[in-house]
Amino acid sequence: MTHRILIVDDDLHIREVIRVALKKAGMNVAEARDGKEALTRFAGERPDLIVLDIGMPEFDGLEVCREIRKSSDVPILFLSARDDEIDRVLGLEIGGDDYVTKPFSPRELVARVNVILRRLTPRKAETRKETGVLSRGHLSVDPEQHVAAFAGVPLRLTAIEFGILRAFLTRPTAVFNREQIMSAAYQLNIQVSDRTIDSHIRNIRAKLAAVNCDNAIETVHGVGFKLGRCEQQA
Repeated sequence: MTHRILIVDDDLHIREVIRVALKKAGMNVAEARDGKEALTRFAGERPDLIVLDIGMPEFDGLEVCREIRKSSDVPILFLSARDDEIDRVLGLEIGGDDYVTKPFSPRELVARVNVILRRLTPRKAETRKETGVLSRGHLSVDPEQHVAAFAGVPLRLTAIEFGILRAFLTRPTAVFNREQIMSAAYQLNIQVSDRTIDSHIRNIRAKLAAVNCDNAIETVHGVGFKLGRCEQQA
């Protein structure tokens, strides 16, 4: 299947670099020059993934992400000219899947795009291994259908969040350190900071808390995280 990617950046040169790299990787590309055009193109194109610049005038990438997340869980890869951890964590907390800082390697950007897209379509080996629905308590994940739910209520997860939750449910009694979570979520030896992983965990907890579950993921101090009881609050 050929994936369609929406590139959103006010810099023509940056859009061109990304367009060439993605097309060389066999993907179809649509482009937008600013946030408002991005929302219009998103509604019309329905892309499989959005490469979204944060620092655009008037309607920036964070605002675009917030607006899109009201109706869609399409994967979003943020771009930023600043290596600012506050921006990075904020972007992930409002629903971004990953983050690349300018200047960037086109090869790395394509690799990160591929990693996110693979989370949407589990590999055949994984599907064979994970037959049926994974569950614990009231939490369930169907890897083949890419569906997660708590007590029958669907969870709107990003691709990275889904990958993390699936890893926990595959080994429900194990304690995962951040490196193991990173490997399960990102693959291809891509490195992200501990703060990035913590942001994803915080997002998952918040989404489960919204459906009356406050014990899905437990912190094991000095080690990492483990799956909790996944039961409804009394």
